[in-house]
Amino acid sequence: MKGEGMMAAGRRFFEQEFEERRKWMTSEIRGKVRYGTSFNQINDTVFCWRDFLKLNCQPVQDLLPLCPSSPEDLRDEVVSYVKEIQVLFLEIMAVVLEALGLRKEEALMEEFQEGSHMLIVNYFPPCPNPDLTLGMPPHSDYGFLTLLLQDDIAGLQVYHRDRWLTIDPLSNSIVVNVGDHLEIFSNGRYKSVLHRVLVNSSKPRMSIASLHSLPFSSTVRPAAALVDDAGGERLYKDTDFAAFLNYISSHDANRKSFLETRKLTHNGQRG
Repeated sequence: MKGEGMMAAGRRFFEQEFEERRKWMTSEIRGKVRYGTSFNQINDTVFCWRDFLKLNCQPVQDLLPLCPSSPEDLRDEVVSYVKEIQVLFLEIMAVVLEALGLRKEEALMEEFQEGSHMLIVNYFPPCPNPDLTLGMPPHSDYGFLTLLLQDDIAGLQVYHRDRWLTIDPLSNSIVVNVGDHLEIFSNGRYKSVLHRVLVNSSKPRMSIASLHSLPFSSTVRPAAALVDDAGGERLYKDTDFAAFLNYISSHDANRKSFLETRKLTHNGQRG
């Protein structure tokens, strides 16, 4: 995995003057390439201590001419990293499907090969008052899996058993986060991960998140076999990427709120 080269090129992008970075700033959340700040800069009422470069990487050949050309090695590093991380995603999803008893879902694996892939390069500058803000607020990711590469500065936290736990970075390792789509598809067997990012006052921090799911045009729904295994009880509504975009463009980030809108009620209880 060529993570070090991707991390170094990403860092040089954020170290450029703002006038260079702002060339890629847009309010179009469906854009192929987008530079911005905070979490959802269009609708956030409280901004977070974060810059980002978001790249829609499917298909990667369409991304190449649109990707920032400064620093000069960024395009090559992006293409190389995207190809390798996609292979890793497919290998992990094959294991996930087998664990769910869905080994013969060959059509689904083919969809994943052509599925959505969003690469988000995050930069968290040193913050003079880190106790007053966050790099990213508590949230869960929309896709099936997020594969996260971190530098050596701690900041990622996950919510587990009613408390926040810091995920100490390990050199050359990838953090695998379950997203909302996998929770829906698995009919609740896998739970998406609520996480947030802290900042510090002395050192910048970087991470590269690869968000993977089915194609943007696809509908995600609980697998029929897993609904049958649950006695026919379906716990989640169908969803698609358009519903997610509409939600985040009209709401502040608020924990796992989008996923909550996908849950069904059974006998007075939330699914």
